Amino acid sequence: MMRYEGNEELADKSACAGVRADLKMCLLQSDCCKKEKKTPRECLNRTDGSVPSECFVLRNTFFECKRSMVSGRDLDNRQRFRGRKGY
Repeated sequence: MMRYEGNEELADKSACAGVRADLKMCLLQSDCCKKEKKTPRECLNRTDGSVPSECFVLRNTFFECKRSMVSGRDLDNRQRFRGRKGY
């Protein structure tokens, strides 16, 4: 989880907001967005090394977090014991 200076809080209070914000910042700080002026969505589809592997790890974490929130909670009974994924 990225550390923010001061008492900054996210406006989005959803369960996966922290992971989403970290993924966004990771992509925006990558060479793909900075040097090549691509959008974060375009950068997620790149495999040329211009996006750090940390961003892809965050993408997986975000996916797992969103999957654990699926309205059909019967699909993932582990959530009852382990709680939502993400932070």
